[in-house]
Amino acid sequence: TRVKGWFLLDNYVPTLVCSILYLLIVWLGPKYMKTRQPFSCRGILVVYNLGLTLLSLYMFCELVTGIWEGQYNFFCQGTRSGGEADMKIIRVLWWYYFSKLIEFMDTFFFILRKNNHQITVLHVYHHASMLNIWWFVMNWVPCGHSYFGATLNSFIHILMYSYYGLSSIPSMRPYLWWKKYITQGQLLQFVLTIIQTSCGVVWPCTFPLGWLYFQIGYMISLIALFTNFYIQTYNKKGVSRRREHQKDHQNGSVAAVNGHTGSFSSLENNVKQRKQRKD
Repeated sequence: TRVKGWFLLDNYVPTLVCSILYLLIVWLGPKYMKTRQPFSCRGILVVYNLGLTLLSLYMFCELVTGIWEGQYNFFCQGTRSGGEADMKIIRVLWWYYFSKLIEFMDTFFFILRKNNHQITVLHVYHHASMLNIWWFVMNWVPCGHSYFGATLNSFIHILMYSYYGLSSIPSMRPYLWWKKYITQGQLLQFVLTIIQTSCGVVWPCTFPLGWLYFQIGYMISLIALFTNFYIQTYNKKGVSRRREHQKDHQNGSVAAVNGHTGSFSSLENNVKQRKQRKD
């Protein structure tokens, strides 16, 4: 009842339709672009990633202050026990839900730039599922114990989208060194979310147990997919294969987080040129 009348929340159909359209574009987009030249999108990528960085920063700060004001309990927090702070959390989490719709653009930029190797099962699964999951969260458990995962994820997205934005600027690429640690941070957030969610199972409160079990299951699926991605991306064989593949993808993206693996060919050329000048 607290979110009645809020944009996109009264009816599940718009969220479902957006998800179906997303999957159709993922399927048909690469076919459409197959015979066409890739788009650069460099300028809009800087603006897009900066916007998502600022939105993630806003959500993180608001969630932290809301948690503090409502004196939220780490072990288990009900959906109607934080007073006025609950409504603050709900308002921020609506933006978190809506941001999952905005983040569909991650995939669309890959398609426009013909970075099809970045559209992995992990990438599509994560993007398509999050929007739908958070529609149900916002309608049934829009605050309380739901706060933890969203807060951690907002912090990770500050790092991730600032990285994306900087990687869109060619002169910044030699200074970007933390992509591997972002993926590690994502894995850490899933583990911490499972621990915090499990506390609500062991020491239950008024938060529905069914949602806690679902979240634990979903986090396990992400850990499995992200771990597989991490191993394939950072072991020696995976790196060598990826570099060979990426010679044909001069796309201006240097990302390997959230299921994305970008091209380092331009960065490698810069390093080689520097070494030649020194010699």
